[in-house]
Amino acid sequence: MKHLDGWQPGQRAAGLDRLAGDGEPWDLVVVGGGITGAGVLREAARRGWRVLLVEQRDFAWGTSSRSARMIHGGLRYLTQGDLRLTREAVAERERLLREAPGLVDELPFLYPVRKGEFPGRRVFSSLLWFYDRFAGRSRHRFHSAEETAWLLPGLDEAGLQGAVGYVDAVTDDARLVMRLLAAARRDGGEAFNYLRAEGLQRGEDGVEGVELVDEVDGRRLTLEARCVVNATGAWADRLRDSVGGAPRLRPLKGSHLVVPAWRLPVFQALACRHPRDGRFVYLYPWAGRTVVGTTDFDYEGDLDEEPGISRAEVAYLLEAVHAQFPAAGIDEGDIVSTWSGIRPIVAKAGDDPARIAPSKASRDHVVFVEDGLVTVTGGKLTTFRLMANDVLRRAARRVGRAFAADHETPVFSPAPAHLPGLRFDNELPRRLGGTYGTAAVRLLAEAGAEEREPVPGTDTLWAELAWSARREAVVHLDDLLLRRSRVGLLLDDGGASLAERVEALCRRDLGWDALRWEEEWQRYRAIHAARYAVPHRDRPGEKQR
Repeated sequence: MKHLDGWQPGQRAAGLDRLAGDGEPWDLVVVGGGITGAGVLREAARRGWRVLLVEQRDFAWGTSSRSARMIHGGLRYLTQGDLRLTREAVAERERLLREAPGLVDELPFLYPVRKGEFPGRRVFSSLLWFYDRFAGRSRHRFHSAEETAWLLPGLDEAGLQGAVGYVDAVTDDARLVMRLLAAARRDGGEAFNYLRAEGLQRGEDGVEGVELVDEVDGRRLTLEARCVVNATGAWADRLRDSVGGAPRLRPLKGSHLVVPAWRLPVFQALACRHPRDGRFVYLYPWAGRTVVGTTDFDYEGDLDEEPGISRAEVAYLLEAVHAQFPAAGIDEGDIVSTWSGIRPIVAKAGDDPARIAPSKASRDHVVFVEDGLVTVTGGKLTTFRLMANDVLRRAARRVGRAFAADHETPVFSPAPAHLPGLRFDNELPRRLGGTYGTAAVRLLAEAGAEEREPVPGTDTLWAELAWSARREAVVHLDDLLLRRSRVGLLLDDGGASLAERVEALCRRDLGWDALRWEEEWQRYRAIHAARYAVPHRDRPGEKQR
């Protein structure tokens, strides 16, 4: 299938023209451009299905650019007795580690064991026995108090008996989505951001298509589809409402802090109990910084507004830091940035959310089929492939195609063995290969010597920003600085000091004139200040249990 070429500057309108003029029904139209929708697109495209994904904002704009970045099996699910979910997640973690090194990487964890605290060494180690059994390899061990103090400099040593060490994995969630979309497009799938599903087309057989609105220029399109998949995460009840589905989602908000690594140096992740309520909180290295998270709030705010951290959450996370590293003196002035996401937690029919603490709510996914609309929601970043297979299994009869689960074919093609033209032989080639796959070769081939240099204060190359601007469907500046790259999260004030060079790049590669740049810069600065910085006052719409 020939691509509709909506990903390159100046070609979006032409791509939509061809989309509107194509009278052949789609096998699938997937609504939602996060990890779940991208997974469905990938699995359908590699099977040869005629499939299109539409996203009303940017790809990964919602939960899938605001998660904890963890690819993990979920020790918490073991404590809740959910062996199946843990087993599946561990297996998918191992698959991603094999297929996408440099994008999904092992991350060692330490759980400090203190006198009188639960769970102790024996209980925690028994959970890890199952964890290792599912992975097919033993990865946990116990460290003495002396070893723990050396591994985590500055850790409070009061009552410290040692630490249990184990291994999970970490990723860049937004880049994981982009690599899935790129792989799907190579197999014939199509994807457009800023294309909103305003309604569903109904017929004798139920849902038979979608009504779309382009958020860029307001044009309207109606497309026929043998099956429509609702993969909109926390927003899923909206489309379900149009086919009579009863509300089932419980939006939960999780927030994180980013601080400089030199102020809080952790070289492996720390899993610890919060002193106030016993919830697990994590401090871990990511992209050259230290991240602290996450919270768990019932969210009653407007889902159409970008979420941001509250002052209560800032205080809660800093309290966890102070309990573990009391001498570090970390305060609000050390925070480089924050991020918040809304998790799509599915409540069981008849459950009263008020009786179930957010941290106890199930993270498993569900698939509903209602009047032909297939909805998938809930779930974990790690298990996107399994979720996609469940969707295709339910959609296959309506599409008129055979479906068989395939656990052998890789999700991702291998990264290039060698990347020429890099000055330093370090982790950079591995990260570029993992992030962009085979496209990393072309990314570097198109880059001049100056573009192979990193953006100051990060390990992101200027060439990556240029590549994204030219080839990754960037519509707004926040797409480029907050999701295609993480420059806006890693630098003080969202990277304001880089404005002049970023402007030159955007005017060259996106074709923006001075007026468009100024509009985009002011828009980005407002978003960053309101949603990614420490707030000056509490935000409405959330309460902590």
